[in-house]
Amino acid sequence: MKKRNYAGIPDQYAKLENAKVVLIPVPYDGTSTWQKGADKGPEAFLDASENMELYDIETNSEVYKEGIYLTDAVTEKSSPEAMVEAVRTTTKKYINKNKFVTLFGGEHSISIGTIRAFNECFNNLTVLHIDAHADLRKEYEGSSCNHACAVYEASQTTNLVQVGIRSMDVSEKSSMNMDKVFFAHDMAVNEYWMDEVIDQLTGNVFITFDLDAIDPSLLPSTGTPEPGGLFYYETLEFLKKVFTERNVVGFDIVELCPNENEKSSDFLAAKLYYKMLSYKFSSTMEDEEDYDDDDSSPFNKLAKFKNDDDDY
Repeated sequence: MKKRNYAGIPDQYAKLENAKVVLIPVPYDGTSTWQKGADKGPEAFLDASENMELYDIETNSEVYKEGIYLTDAVTEKSSPEAMVEAVRTTTKKYINKNKFVTLFGGEHSISIGTIRAFNECFNNLTVLHIDAHADLRKEYEGSSCNHACAVYEASQTTNLVQVGIRSMDVSEKSSMNMDKVFFAHDMAVNEYWMDEVIDQLTGNVFITFDLDAIDPSLLPSTGTPEPGGLFYYETLEFLKKVFTERNVVGFDIVELCPNENEKSSDFLAAKLYYKMLSYKFSSTMEDEEDYDDDDSSPFNKLAKFKNDDDDY
């Protein structure tokens, strides 16, 4: 991947020492089983971001001015397990610098490493998994780090809440907490589903957003598109609620599989990422008593870590 600033922002907003946000690209596509190309997702996302207006009308903000540092890509691909460990290490490195850490994949297996890092750094973590697929296999094709296993570990180690699910293998039911799974067919007839999801979230939330959660009529360029997905403003309404009512500590977006003849998917992904940042930095917590600690900072568990300034 070529060296650049996120969205072409001026250098003053793109330096690590000044940035509140870190963006880690992970161009990995080692275990996908149908359409290949998710490794090209980060580059397509960054290209689209450079052609996006940086003033957000809804929040009346220019969130890039909070500072967004684009790291070198995580390019480890010798094995799924090595990739997951590289993602975990890199993610944790920037969390320990008290940054709001975000990632863009790559296939969904990258989230195994991301979630491990966040779970090691934040108390009482909810993983909010927005996806068409359950991704709850313990192992698939000989590896527990397959994209089909993306949130199995999270189901065992965190408060996993799943939204938009509409495709799964029957074997995955044994790993599901049905009170915390929101199936697409139920959401379609339940006007209160957003509030019901919020009720299942703890104070600290990490969001893993698989782009195939979006209906393929809006975002066809993904590896395994499924009919019956979320629509754009529905998605934004839900995300805004989450960012407003809970402490989102980071997020990743995965599974953009770009098509050179269809650029709207790349642009939707770019807008979604920027919207999520806009909601994060324009929202305030409505109820701080959800936290275990008195300090409402999203990094209140990080006092035990010493910042390493060598990389600045």
